[in-house]
Amino acid sequence: MSTEVSQTDRLARVVVVYGGTSAEREVSLKSGAAILEALQRQGIQASGYDLRDNGLTGLEQLAPTVVFVALHGRGGEDGTLQGGLELLNIPYTGSGVLASALGMDKQRTKQIWQAVGLPTPESIMLTAESEWESVVSQLGLPMMVKPVHEGSTLGISIVKSQQALEAAYHEAAKYDARVMAERFVVGEEYTVALLNGEALPAIRVEVPGGFYDYEAKYIANTTQYHLPCGLEAHDEQALATLCKQAFAAVGGEGWGRIDVMRDADGKFWLIEVNTVPGMTDHSLVPQAAAHAGIGFDQLVLQILQTAGKQSSL
Repeated sequence: MSTEVSQTDRLARVVVVYGGTSAEREVSLKSGAAILEALQRQGIQASGYDLRDNGLTGLEQLAPTVVFVALHGRGGEDGTLQGGLELLNIPYTGSGVLASALGMDKQRTKQIWQAVGLPTPESIMLTAESEWESVVSQLGLPMMVKPVHEGSTLGISIVKSQQALEAAYHEAAKYDARVMAERFVVGEEYTVALLNGEALPAIRVEVPGGFYDYEAKYIANTTQYHLPCGLEAHDEQALATLCKQAFAAVGGEGWGRIDVMRDADGKFWLIEVNTVPGMTDHSLVPQAAAHAGIGFDQLVLQILQTAGKQSSL
């Protein structure tokens, strides 16, 4: 969407869209509530809307001048909502239709990164008829098995034996008809938030159990977030540059987050992109912003100001 609105018009009737029907509904409700409270604390006329209630029809009836997209997962982060808002000519935050759809598809994101020469672990699409021995031979063990269109590590398994691979496939298939296996990168996990074309300070994520799963992200208090991340300055700059390139490659705009692994040789490997990252009290983007001197309320306002500035669908 190329339509731009004035600051006054943009803030006239802000609607934060959250909830929905995806597997990430509960996280989205928390993100949306935090964003809504931040806007209202700043005196902005804002209301919340759960897309599950009455879909786009109900949203249109609210006559928003701008939509703050806080809808994680399918139906909100995959270009579906963005397409509806384009048709209704309502400015919205974050990436456009194409980038949102690509970012939600882990396999196609990887294909684009590979096409432009960016490092990402090798992967294979799985089906119920896959030859498990061949998959292990190509990717090695351990490996990751993931639903292609799911976030918050839902349905993801670390597979350590050929015998466990088929079960991991069926677990992932509960969340998505398309499932992929990915070469496992042994090393440190980093995440880099992007805001208005700039990278915020990188965070190194350390989980006692070794796997940054749904519980480690949103429930447990034992997950450690290292800020500063501990990288040498030149390495952190290289990581920031890589993440900006990765975000631009899929057409990401406004704000987002890139997840990365660093292997024992010090090489960074791109894992996935998030075009509507979490904004809960456990979330990574607010932590990175705070380290850069940007408070939560200011962060929300800066994201809101990206609305209507998508360069293309």
